Amino acid sequence: MANMAQLFLLELAAAPRAWMLLLLPLLLPLVRCWFRAKRASDIRQKQDDHIPPSPPALPVLGHLHLVGSLPHVSLRSLARKHGYDLMLLRLGAMPVVVVSSPSAAEAVLRTHDHVLASRPYSLVADVVMYGISDIGSAPYGDYWRRARKLVTTHLLTVKRVQSLRHAREEEVRLLDYCGSTHLLF
Repeated sequence: MANMAQLFLLELAAAPRAWMLLLLPLLLPLVRCWFRAKRASDIRQKQDDHIPPSPPALPVLGHLHLVGSLPHVSLRSLARKHGYDLMLLRLGAMPVVVVSSPSAAEAVLRTHDHVLASRPYSLVADVVMYGISDIGSAPYGDYWRRARKLVTTHLLTVKRVQSLRHAREEEVRLLDYCGSTHLLF
């Protein structure tokens, strides 16, 4: 067996072209993977220009290990430690943008409010409410603005709200009764 290995090595040393032919099928996929990884990192870097900075995270948990029993204190200390007015935290699979300065909050809530005005898509709302067509789950846009206008002009007028006062008081009384006798199911 040792003789066969020595003969194989002697043949490869004698014929460098054979050595290259042997390595070529191995090198081509490696070079191809390297170029793909390089291109993917370039694309990711271009996309990351639009994403706020983020502290180091764990693979599955994200930044959950950084948030303690008092989340507001943990987030404040993270912002002070990393110096970010705006940072991205991944709490499990959910990305969360944390705004920690008044100037950044003003920029987010006044300048870019249309980006944050819509709710995320919810399969539960889509199934239970027969589509996302009600005002509570509709995405921000022309339909939502028209629905809100209808609700405020027809349902939430002073006269309509006052006329339904007794029904609201009755519902509160029933809820209070159910809560006091522990009949909630």
